[in-house]
Amino acid sequence: MSKSKSSRMPASKKPLIYGAGVVLAAAALGFVSYRATAPDHSGSSASSSSVADVTSEPDAGVYPELAKLARRDAHDKLAQGRVDAPVVLIEYADFKCGYCGKFARDTEPALVKKYVENGTLRIEWRNFPIFGAESEAAARAAWAAGQQGRFWQFHRAAYAEGVKEKGFGKDRLKALARQAGVADLDRFARDADSSAASAAVGKDQEQGYGIGATSTPSFLINGRPIAGAQSLETFTQVIDAAAAKAHDTENAKSGENDRGAEGGAK
Repeated sequence: MSKSKSSRMPASKKPLIYGAGVVLAAAALGFVSYRATAPDHSGSSASSSSVADVTSEPDAGVYPELAKLARRDAHDKLAQGRVDAPVVLIEYADFKCGYCGKFARDTEPALVKKYVENGTLRIEWRNFPIFGAESEAAARAAWAAGQQGRFWQFHRAAYAEGVKEKGFGKDRLKALARQAGVADLDRFARDADSSAASAAVGKDQEQGYGIGATSTPSFLINGRPIAGAQSLETFTQVIDAAAAKAHDTENAKSGENDRGAEGGAK
């Protein structure tokens, strides 16, 4: 788990911009984020793998207002998985965040294989740069790669072991774009420096601050906040619970529709 060090926070970061339901959820996520970096009794920082208070209860820690932040946009170039997937995982992350890289390398591929490929899960990325100018440059570059359909390839290249230590200057970002298979590098450079890139990154960042995220990576899974690069077991537990709840809800709606149809036929 990496804690926010940036002094650049949008003026509209206050949770109130999303309504009363999200105010409570923002407080919850902020608390979880704090616990993920809180000192233990020995005075050292607690590990991110020991702090997720998650259960298999489908309704535990779920905030419906946060679930509504899923875009489910078929044209979203920074997302993967079916638009109508029963579970949406939203990730707020920074390319200079070591724990974000750990999640990207160790956990996310397994989630893609197990859940995205069978239509259960959709993953939506939110750029949440909190470590200064290079973080923001990498976020804009990732967005620019996405404009040519290579966001996830850029994501994989940028989170490869040892990459962030080399920095994210312009030449490095261009090299990562080339590695990711971005076809038009001149367009990539223009897009990365564009006002559209800045606006897109700013929108994601504002949303992250608005829900009370204070560190990276932070996640929402059908409205349940999860802080930190938790274990694969933690994520599968939460996704399974969310999928079961979505299935039960869908069955209940179908039952109501069937009863309504029967009543109308009488």
